[in-house]
Amino acid sequence: QVQLVESGGDSVHPGGSLRLSCAASGYTLADRCTGWFRQVPGKEREGVAGITHFGGGIYADSARGRFSISRDDAENTLYLQMNDLKPEDTAMYYCAAGPRWACSALGTSRERPDEFDYWGQGTQVTVSS
Repeated sequence: QVQLVESGGDSVHPGGSLRLSCAASGYTLADRCTGWFRQVPGKEREGVAGITHFGGGIYADSARGRFSISRDDAENTLYLQMNDLKPEDTAMYYCAAGPRWACSALGTSRERPDEFDYWGQGTQVTVSS
């Protein structure tokens, strides 16, 4: 049984930092494309960052320069380091895993969240003063 379990969400002030984690079981993250998406009520889920099976990072424009995605293959865990957080980063953050080719469009207008097979339950990030 595949499980993705996110943690690390919290409430922070603008300019603050958070590190999200996504622990996987029943599934080897390094074999596939894995990524972080976020969603606010009333809006579509959007890709934030992804990491290819060979470890290359992919970022949406909104995340580039502030967020960093990484993967610990020994722990089978995905991370998202978020710095200089802004109120517009407030959302439920989800990790997801999908086929290798799904990373090519992640973070662009061509991305398709439905291409990702497995999803975590989400962790809430709130940025406010």
